[in-house]
Amino acid sequence: MKVVYTDEASEDLDRILAYIASNYPAVYDAFLIRLRSAIARVGMWPDSAQEVAERPGVRAVPLLRYPYKVFYRNTGEVVEIMHIHHAAQDERRNV
Repeated sequence: MKVVYTDEASEDLDRILAYIASNYPAVYDAFLIRLRSAIARVGMWPDSAQEVAERPGVRAVPLLRYPYKVFYRNTGEVVEIMHIHHAAQDERRNV
């Protein structure tokens, strides 16, 4: 299934990548590989991640090894990446 990013998710990703590049440049490439792997997974199996209890239809996939979650929804036509947040952020507030 095609994966698309909302403007908010693109902004989240830009912020995260800038932060990692300036503070943890040694893990930048590994982070991108993990992120791309997670995005590919939800594109292939959009219902595979756990649903967010407070937001029916929204799912969250953690980026193992990294403290981030990708929040998305399956519209039936595309997988829409809604936000990418640090796991410590309140997911109910931003999704």
